[in-house]
Parts: sequence; structure tokens; C-alpha cells
Amino acid sequence: MSSVIENLAPAQALNSRGNNYVKLRQITTKEYDAMIDNGVFDEDDNIELLNGVIVEKMPKGMKHATLNDIIATRLIRKFGDKACVRNQNPIWLDDFSEPEPDIVLAKAPLERYFDGHPTPSEIFLIIEIADSTLGYDRNTKSLAYAQAEIQQYLLLSVQDQTIEDYREPSADGYQSKQTYRAKQTFNLTAFPDIQLEVNDFLPFEKE
Repeated sequence: MSSVIENLAPAQALNSRGNNYVKLRQITTKEYDAMIDNGVFDEDDNIELLNGVIVEKMPKGMKHATLNDIIATRLIRKFGDKACVRNQNPIWLDDFSEPEPDIVLAKAPLERYFDGHPTPSEIFLIIEIADSTLGYDRNTKSLAYAQAEIQQYLLLSVQDQTIEDYREPSADGYQSKQTYRAKQTFNLTAFPDIQLEVNDFLPFEKE
């Protein structure tokens, strides 16, 4: 979830206004981390690095925040020590991208990430929860994850109450997409024997 021109990568957004003469200088993840370490940004700054641009993320509403906690809790119960669940924490995609997805299912144990954020080879699944930024999460974020070879990306649409399941990453984006609705089940590419229910991610009724 980020506040940029919808459907465009941040750098593309600047040049889309007719400023083709402007040469953009991308920020690397090393420079971004150094800024944080030196106090240029702190935990109160709601930002992430994507495609070499520092992007301001949209504030989360109550429904989004609650879904984040519900999903994280249920995944922890479901996978136990088979994988670790990271809730709104950074990952490393490449030298120019350090986004903070809503949920990441990564290789265990958590202690392996003391010295570095999870990398694509360590990530089983990324989940984004979209309300006001559906187009951005569906296009810009999806392409970034596919190009980094994230094997599976789930996009939860709060408004539509659906889950979009993206698989088969390539340089042009994900080659497979399925949409799930209430009461349907699906699995993960990394754990094909474990069944998940849409209602565990988007609880339509109070329990």
C-alpha cells in the first residue's frame, strides 16, 4: 500500500508528467539502510523502498489493521515451525527494493534474519491487503515481486472480499492468476499438502 500514481512504478510516475528530460538517481538498499541507521528516518516514518524510490505508504484503516493481525495469527497456528510469519517487516528484493509487505511467510527460524532481511530465495509467500491501493498492489507491487521471482503472491481485496492468487513469476509479471471467494479453499506452492480457506483470510462473519 503506497501513495504513488496508480499503476505506475514510482520512477515512471515522475517522468509520466512530461519530465522526460529529468534523470532520476535511484537509491540503493545500502544507502536506504544507512539513512535509517543514521536517524534520517525512524520507525515513525511510514515508508518503504521500491525500484530505487522512497515511497510513502498509506495509513492503514481499522479493517486493514485487524485483517493483518488475524492473518498473521492464523498462519502462525497453521504452519508452526514449518515457516516463520513476518508482519509488516522489510524484505530484500534486489539492490533497489526493500518493501514492507503486510505479511511474509519465510523460511524458519526467525533468528536467521538477525543479520539480513528475507531474500527471494527465503520467501515462500507474500500477502498484501488492499483497500484504497488495489491498482498499485495489483500492478506495480505484483510486477516487482514477479521480477524478484517470488513464487506466490496473494492480494486480498477488502472491497471485493476476494483473494487473487499469483503464481509462475517471470520478468513480465506473473503468468498465472486465480481469484478465490468466500468458502473456497486453496494451497500454497511451497506447501501443496496444506489446505487454506478464504474465510481464514477474509472472515466475512464474526466468529
